Amino acid sequence: MDDAAPYWVAAAVALLVAIGAGVGDWRRKRRTDLDRVGLIDWPTLQMLALIGSAILVMIALHD
Repeated sequence: MDDAAPYWVAAAVALLVAIGAGVGDWRRKRRTDLDRVGLIDWPTLQMLALIGSAILVMIALHD
């Protein structure tokens, strides 16, 4: 098994989290009941997941 494989897997998971956060933000923007507020700040979660994914890809390429 390659030494960088865990980093690639973690980067893929972080990318899936970013996609999920994008879907969550899209659903939040399209909600019909504006009084229903959410607990999760989707754009921040998406940005952190994308940054984490980029960092993990850089580590995997360097390894």
